[in-house]
Amino acid sequence: MGKMKVLIVGGGGREHALAWKIRQSPRVERVFIAPGNGGTGLIGENVPLEAEDLRGLLQFALKEKIDLTVVGPEVPLSLGIVDLFEKNGLKIFGPSKKAAKIESSKVFAKKFMKKFSIPTAKFRIFSDYYRAKKYLEKSNFPLVLKADGLAAGKGVFVCKKLLEGLTALKILMKEKKFGKAGEKIVVEECLFGQEASVICLTDGKTVLPLLPAQDHKPIFDGDRGPNTGGMGAYAPTPFVDKKTLREIVEKILKPTVWGMKKIGRSYRGALYAGLILTNKGPKVLEFNCRFGDPETQPQLMLMKSDLLDLIIACLRGDLKKKKISWFPGWAVCVVLASRGYPEEYQKGFEIKGLKKKLPFGLEIFHAGTKQIRERIITSGGRVLGITSRGKTLKAAIEKAYYWVEKIDFANKYYRKDIGAKALKNG
Repeated sequence: MGKMKVLIVGGGGREHALAWKIRQSPRVERVFIAPGNGGTGLIGENVPLEAEDLRGLLQFALKEKIDLTVVGPEVPLSLGIVDLFEKNGLKIFGPSKKAAKIESSKVFAKKFMKKFSIPTAKFRIFSDYYRAKKYLEKSNFPLVLKADGLAAGKGVFVCKKLLEGLTALKILMKEKKFGKAGEKIVVEECLFGQEASVICLTDGKTVLPLLPAQDHKPIFDGDRGPNTGGMGAYAPTPFVDKKTLREIVEKILKPTVWGMKKIGRSYRGALYAGLILTNKGPKVLEFNCRFGDPETQPQLMLMKSDLLDLIIACLRGDLKKKKISWFPGWAVCVVLASRGYPEEYQKGFEIKGLKKKLPFGLEIFHAGTKQIRERIITSGGRVLGITSRGKTLKAAIEKAYYWVEKIDFANKYYRKDIGAKALKNG
């Protein structure tokens, strides 16, 4: 096989990290990122096509003779980009539309887990506002309310009291804040414990987990405030030891891949299990059909193996021949966001302090940025992911925050406690 042209679909921090890692493979000739951001343009070629523009992406891939496409976000996967590319003879990494339903419908995922005895919270499903309201009024709290469909990580409400539950229900089903995504909802018991993200690569048979990570979803320190797409992450997490990881692979990941195959939705790609480590063992909070964002950033910082090699093995169906080797130590990603995110925020501010040359073990992954001539400006809610590697978690955290201080833009906001839970328990 000659040198490859690779297309990465998406424009966030996860896609910058994927482009950065794949670019390092000796098998790669050129990397294209669609639409990309202000950082991806420095390591590959940005293509002015949105991630949801499946036809445009297909035409581009055919015209440029792209050898492999890697899909970052969930929306193109749930729209069927994999089916479309494969029908046109193109190699693409990610699950089919039918398999992506494990993320695009919470209702489907919960019913699937029940059918295959995959540990998860007890739940009820509602498509009628008044029935759901009645149920909440006679229930014990806390409870969790979730929109059925995709809501960019923001359709989950943890409700401590009835009033919070009724407010969340109103947002989802009456005000329709998330549109069609809230036509059906899942109401489930609230589980307690540390959360962890265990993401694996799979060819539909073999499951190969990445280092377990911990994301920080809420906007404010101490895990307070509304959920975001993720304000930072670190890997590996001490809350998932070798024994727990084995249990997650055997009781959750393998049965999921096997179960999906059994119901005619064979799963190939990255499978993300968002877990809670309860005193009764790990349980699934949600499944995602792709790499995490921001978990991918620290995971790829620690990956020694050639990611492209692993992806090709998934597509060939011979992942069982592969192992992933890792650098020792820890990595942490601190997200710099625009103040106001995940609600209203301003953009268009110049980012100062971005160095051309970074020290060893530090990368700045761009998310909501745009290059305008010589300047890089803010163009989204999550702007940058300062990602560092260190011998200890403490060293990685200190290095990341040292660089957080060096970068400046108007309305810069970040959490100051990324990784703190692990240090407390470490």
